[in-house]
Amino acid sequence: MNTSFSVALKYGLFITISLIAYFLILKLFDLHENPWLRLLNGVVMCAGIYFAIKYYKLRSGGNFSYINGIKTALITGFMATFLFTAFMSVYMFHLDPAFTEKILGEWFTSYGTGAGILVFIILIEGLASTVVLSLAFMQVFKKSYNIPQNP
Repeated sequence: MNTSFSVALKYGLFITISLIAYFLILKLFDLHENPWLRLLNGVVMCAGIYFAIKYYKLRSGGNFSYINGIKTALITGFMATFLFTAFMSVYMFHLDPAFTEKILGEWFTSYGTGAGILVFIILIEGLASTVVLSLAFMQVFKKSYNIPQNP
């Protein structure tokens, strides 16, 4: 069964597991509080969405359409984003509440913000990067209807 949803489920779970594993490895080396190391999250999301579209196009052959490709990419990224956000919510609210204070620093005391703002930021970053990456990668994978011209 190689429907758009089954491919998205497979790759969405792969992205989620990769993001969680990367975060836990950073935690193991006490590097999880460095916000610059979160840039690799984008690389993981980028690779996951790319390979999801590629796999779906390979499996669907001549039946590949722009709509199904973008649907696969969006479902993959949204699923990974929601699952990773849920993991980070549990981590920040229950497993390590001091993590939020360390990340937010002065914001935590001055503005009265808490872990909710970090959860919101993770969610928005994931959703926005999913949309941008999906649209960008579909430019590579879509069928071209341009007429070749001889010079």
